[in-house]
Amino acid sequence: MSGKMKAIVKHHRGYGAKLQLVDIPSINDHEVLIKVKATSICGTDVHIYKWDEWSASRVNPPYVFGHEFSGEVVEIGANVTNVNIGDSVSAETHLVCGKCSQCLTGKAHICKNTKIIGVDTQGCFAEYVAIPSANLWKNPKEMPYDVASIQEPMGNAVHTVLAGDVVGKTVAIIGCGPIGIMAVGVAKAAGAAQVIAFDVNEYRLDLAKQMGATSIVDSKTVDPLQIVQQLTEGNGVDVVCEMSGHPIAMNQGFKMVTNGGRVSILSLPVRPVEFDVTNDIVFKGITVQGITGRKMFETWQQVSGLIHSGQVDVKPIITHHFSLEEYEKGFDLMMDGNCGKVVLHP
Repeated sequence: MSGKMKAIVKHHRGYGAKLQLVDIPSINDHEVLIKVKATSICGTDVHIYKWDEWSASRVNPPYVFGHEFSGEVVEIGANVTNVNIGDSVSAETHLVCGKCSQCLTGKAHICKNTKIIGVDTQGCFAEYVAIPSANLWKNPKEMPYDVASIQEPMGNAVHTVLAGDVVGKTVAIIGCGPIGIMAVGVAKAAGAAQVIAFDVNEYRLDLAKQMGATSIVDSKTVDPLQIVQQLTEGNGVDVVCEMSGHPIAMNQGFKMVTNGGRVSILSLPVRPVEFDVTNDIVFKGITVQGITGRKMFETWQQVSGLIHSGQVDVKPIITHHFSLEEYEKGFDLMMDGNCGKVVLHP
């Protein structure tokens, strides 16, 4: 397919982005061209839009960004056999090498040579996107495109929560951005006895409550550690899912976890964070995990199953819909924090 398409382009090394006409991408024998039906804004996209230290060190404008999407296959390469024209698909956004020791031993999600769609390559804030067929996930035909577009970030939530046992346990979700809110629903569906959600944003705490949080804690008005002591009869929580990246909140997570508990960290602090390793990690005998991406494709199977079965209803999380042309409204909402997932429709 040839011609032009509308796309949101990170056009310079500075704040913002522009809607421009660019070439529809061409595909090779192993790629698929997808007509984007829905694409959601991620925190990573906000970093790129705002042009912070991380994005300045990582991305190279001008290029089309965005990486969470769903759409319809409209063209396939000569060697593609796993999807057909007309299929509804989403995509695993980590492009892996398939050759390093991690890839060869079933741990491709931590491939040493990972590139990310829309960060290191052309992305999906556009009418069309070209994706390697090996990265595609075929969606049930009845799954709405907006729901299908948020499976990739939900995979982060599923990977974090299910990195260990949560059945019958008390789980703390620290940071109720969209992925943290999803994590609340996942923990509840997986059998957690208590799910305590922490944030400083009332709008997002309310969404966490809608997703099944048994308790919500506004960390700017009360002492989170004191509340945890009350809710757990002084024992502390069994599992902490750290999704805030804030140094104070992260330290509170290590202090609220019980002896022998688990702290799984998905957040990305912008600078080094100090911990009391002796008292909060070693003497407690806790497990600390770094979580990146999604297990390929184990996590995708879990995400699709949780959504398709109705065990996790993600509709409350999708709070705003805009056309591609209205992208600035979406980014403003994300930066203000008064939203869940914002979905753009090309």
